[in-house]
Amino acid sequence: MTMEGRYVEIRFTLLGPVQVLADGEAVRGIAPRHRAVLAHLLLNAGRVIGMERLIDAMWGHDRPDTARSQIHAAITALRRALRGIGADDVLETRPGGYVAIPGPGRLDVQDFTELVAAGRFRDALELWNGDALADVHAAYARGARALLDDRRLSAVERLMEAELDAGHHHRVLDELAGHVAAQPLRERLVGQLVLALHRSGRQADALAAARSYRTALAEEQGLDPGRAFTALERAVLTDAPALRPETQAGTETGTRPETQAGPGTETGTRPETQAGPGTGDTAEDTDAGRDVGRARSNFLPYDIPDFAGRTAELDRLVAERRSPIVTIDGMAGIGKTTLAVRAAHRLADRFPDGQLFIDLRAHAAGRDPLPASAALEALLRQLGLTDIPTAESERSALWRAELARRRVVAVLDNAADGEHVRPLLPGASGSLLLITSRRRLIGLDGAHALSVEVLPPRDAVALFGSIVGERAAAEPEAVRRVLELCGHLPLALRICAARLQHRPRWTVSYLAGRLHDERRRLAELATPERSVGAAFTVSYEQLGTAERRMFRLLGTVPGRDIEPHAAAALAGVSAVEAEELLESLLDAHMLLQHEPGRYTLHDLLREHARSLAEGRDTDGDANHRTDGGTNHRTDGGTNDDADGGALIRLLLHYLHRSRSAVLRLFPHSIPDRPNTPPQLTPVEPVGDAAEAIGWLDAERANIIATVVHGPEVCISHLAVALSPYLDRRAHHDDALTLHTIALQRSRALGERAMPPGRALADLSWTHWRRGDYERSESFAHQALAVCEDPHERSLALNALGNVAWRRRESTQAERCLREALDLTRIAGDRPREGFVLADLGRILVQTGRHEEARRHLDLALALHRKEGDRLGEARVLNHLGSALRHQGRAEEAMARHRRAGELYRAMGNGGDEASALNGLGEAALALGDPARAVDEHTAALALAGAARNRPEQARAHDGLARAHLGLGQGDRAREHGRSALGLYEELGVPEIDEVRAFLGGAQA
Repeated sequence: MTMEGRYVEIRFTLLGPVQVLADGEAVRGIAPRHRAVLAHLLLNAGRVIGMERLIDAMWGHDRPDTARSQIHAAITALRRALRGIGADDVLETRPGGYVAIPGPGRLDVQDFTELVAAGRFRDALELWNGDALADVHAAYARGARALLDDRRLSAVERLMEAELDAGHHHRVLDELAGHVAAQPLRERLVGQLVLALHRSGRQADALAAARSYRTALAEEQGLDPGRAFTALERAVLTDAPALRPETQAGTETGTRPETQAGPGTETGTRPETQAGPGTGDTAEDTDAGRDVGRARSNFLPYDIPDFAGRTAELDRLVAERRSPIVTIDGMAGIGKTTLAVRAAHRLADRFPDGQLFIDLRAHAAGRDPLPASAALEALLRQLGLTDIPTAESERSALWRAELARRRVVAVLDNAADGEHVRPLLPGASGSLLLITSRRRLIGLDGAHALSVEVLPPRDAVALFGSIVGERAAAEPEAVRRVLELCGHLPLALRICAARLQHRPRWTVSYLAGRLHDERRRLAELATPERSVGAAFTVSYEQLGTAERRMFRLLGTVPGRDIEPHAAAALAGVSAVEAEELLESLLDAHMLLQHEPGRYTLHDLLREHARSLAEGRDTDGDANHRTDGGTNHRTDGGTNDDADGGALIRLLLHYLHRSRSAVLRLFPHSIPDRPNTPPQLTPVEPVGDAAEAIGWLDAERANIIATVVHGPEVCISHLAVALSPYLDRRAHHDDALTLHTIALQRSRALGERAMPPGRALADLSWTHWRRGDYERSESFAHQALAVCEDPHERSLALNALGNVAWRRRESTQAERCLREALDLTRIAGDRPREGFVLADLGRILVQTGRHEEARRHLDLALALHRKEGDRLGEARVLNHLGSALRHQGRAEEAMARHRRAGELYRAMGNGGDEASALNGLGEAALALGDPARAVDEHTAALALAGAARNRPEQARAHDGLARAHLGLGQGDRAREHGRSALGLYEELGVPEIDEVRAFLGGAQA
């Protein structure tokens, strides 16, 4: 630095009192609080530190109201003092905060790190001038001081190890004794003292030191020494030859004969028992002839103390033995770097020749990825090398040669792709490279991959609680909501926890409320230093143009997941191209895949994609641009992503694919309708019934969500297409949602544009299936008031007839069903005719006209078999079973019910299978077999409960009550009777009186 035309040597010291030195003299006029601010910035030299983080560092939870102004005053005072010595460029203001740039050779902490890395341990330790940050009393000082002191002690241990390896046990004996007196529970130091005493011929003193440590450890911490210390203690006790100094050890030269060369030399390896305390179990040294203080570099970042979860992943990384390369991939904010650094720290003892770290910057906002050549230079310097070639190929060769004779663990953080790190890969080596990336590095042969997922709930709770503390424990339900709203993403959880730390008056419930607004959630998950939205933006900007467009479009999809054909319709591309884009997004961890062939967005990524599609920044403000422009794109995309066109294509895909699948399952179940919208994109044909049901089951929730939240097109056609599937698979809640929206849409457009009759008729039928007979009757009458189509009128009349049948209003039921039958015959609707005939046969059974009922049922069965309608066949067989039982032909009834149950089961129709099982139970009881009746009704009750079929649940309880009474089990009979009575009362049907009479008799 220059000041008034002369050169001034500037130096900053933190390893003792915090000082700014100019030509060796302390600069005066810097207040203690200002020195504390400067020290925190210097400890984080090169990193931008925001105002909130500075305030938290200075005061923690007890921040004064004037905290912000005090920080401003401190920065102003520091700038004035630095400007006075010509060092005004040391402290800069950047977007988001302040950064200290002391420059090389001017900060004692940086010098200490570099000297330790170079193996110059004594020179490094001479930089210390008492306790680190000796005169700083800010909130951060205690933790920072402990970390620095731990680094100092680690350097002491490495120095002592080097001296002992060189045979200098006499020279360091007193020095070791002093260190142990200051740190009596530092196991590695104690072990080194024990070894030095033993080698000096003081076996008794060595054992006494070991016993003293063992006792102190047990009394103060309740622990026993580690295995290495125990092994050393045993070796001292037996005077093991391996602990004796080398033949020439103890000389001042510090060399040893080649035949006694340490591990990793050209002539031999050291036996495991000879490894001193603190060394790796199979440690290998570097070349023979290296200096005593050879470089064993540790450049790993700070290992955060509140690390939580990832037990399986961490164990896998620590146990990895098969490959020198492990890739760790995952979405932004998932915790890849934290995991890699934690694993590297745990593995440090196995790799004593160095623990290296480099940020390859592939995902750093506003910065280009670090070229492989520059990364190689940095890594080689971390190994202590100074003579580094210029060419990348030569640097790569030197790197491989160094790793071939060393054992190091290196974290290569934030790789762009496989090609980015290929020049950094080792050859044959005992080292380990942990490579993190947001993309799957699938092109690295021999590498073992670990994909990191979001935290499971238990680990997320542990992480959040470890940061927030008592407030989290006091509101467990609110914590669960926060974790769910954050999608269990570690970065989001840490930001939320940090916000609670900085706002002591906030409750967890209040934070959960702020996060509840999806459009503002990403804005809440941001601090001046960290932002979930910013991390996502970097990942997004690294995608290709087509990938970005697909990502934005996926953000507009209301459903939870998507498959390639649906994505093709959404984007208006081929299925092959859509799958390639989805797989590319998956490799970039912008998508998740919970099952093969289906892709989904993490909740926070979904909101990020939606904000991009709508032209919003991730702070939630529509059309806001920091560059002053309007709603434009720089990636080749257009603003038609959010205009509904993509969702219209998707809904039309769902419509035509649904029709194909339902007709494959239930032929002739969907009538041809005029004005059916045409296909805009190709629809993959449905192969067989299994494929049809699999697709419908997988897409049902997506279709309903898209109907609810998407554009109001082709909804009535979708409702008609899906109606048979939703009815027969007992998805009655979804059916109500779909038909209600179809009705609302028809009323909004007007009856001429979209007549509401079919939606009303479908609502009537669905309510009947749910046992809500009043609503079923109401919607049926509404349908009849507006319907002109024979099919729709017959459907409404069929529902009315069935309501009357449940109420035992046989005359009304027969009238409605005969009118419905006439309409089906006028329309030539043979499948519908079979259904009405079957229900009419059931009414005739109720009135005792069994022969007439059998004729109707037989005709219905013939119609359904001719049409290949297995569902219709099952319904008729079930009705036939009931008719035969009423005629006293229980054996024949059981055969019909059994076959009906088999057909229902094959179609996955659990609600109607329950009806067949109830029929079997009633027939079994009629045959005098109450035990079998219990079995059949119990199975029926389970299926009816799963399908929420209240009529069959009531019927099952009724049957169980009578069967248990037949077995002499009065208590259980009454219990089921009361359950049946409660359900029948909800349904409002005549069985109420019969069950009450039964309970009266059972009580007696």
